[in-house]
Amino acid sequence: NSVVVKKVNDVTRLQALVDKKKVISTEATIRDALRLDDVEGVECLPNEEIFTELAKMGYEKPSTKLTFYEAFFLSQWKFLIHTILQCMSAKRTSWNEFSSSMASAVICLSTGRNFNFSKYIFDSLVRNVDSSTKFYIYPRFLQLMIRKQVGDLSSHTTKYSSPALTQKVFVNMRRVGKGCSGVETTLFKGMIVEQPDGEGAAEVNVEDVSTAGVAAEGDVRAANDDVSTSVEEPSIPSPTPPTLPAQPSQDIPSTS
Repeated sequence: NSVVVKKVNDVTRLQALVDKKKVISTEATIRDALRLDDVEGVECLPNEEIFTELAKMGYEKPSTKLTFYEAFFLSQWKFLIHTILQCMSAKRTSWNEFSSSMASAVICLSTGRNFNFSKYIFDSLVRNVDSSTKFYIYPRFLQLMIRKQVGDLSSHTTKYSSPALTQKVFVNMRRVGKGCSGVETTLFKGMIVEQPDGEGAAEVNVEDVSTAGVAAEGDVRAANDDVSTSVEEPSIPSPTPPTLPAQPSQDIPSTS
């Protein structure tokens, strides 16, 4: 169905009909459907801060332009940026480059700051509707928003594929910018997941249990050998001892 951009009480919204039901999308409805707590999040960082933070990530293409290129990052950073672009980019082409808004998103995620993804998604949807060359954008996000307002969508069985997610997905990952030094820049400290302290201890305990099991098995076999030997030897009958009340089993210390 067609969608239109409307402004009601100074609030811009997208309005469409789905199964003859009105579906309205705003920054707030996106935030609610996607469960994002980003109303106070960063919309776009100052230019100087963007250049400074990207340099810390090892970006090696000094420029005053606000267009940045994947090929001038190294391995781990390139993969992070690539993943974010695949999920959030509002472009059909030029997946090897990204804007200051996406740079702000990468920086905020890397430094533990809150980025306003709800506003970015909504603004991108509005621009796409107003564009003369529309394309299929954010299908998963739209599905969640529509389901939130319409409910049952089981009657819709047609499936659509997004070429951007299936064609040449990792081509840009292999590109290296001309003049890039190749020096690795590690991820920031807050991005690295530390191994739990208890995990190593658990492994040691497992080994101890296994060793103890082997030792116990050896003791049992030795005991069985002793019993077999004693059975084979002739024995002198002894007087029958008096019957005693049953005692709880106790561990007898070894005398060996």
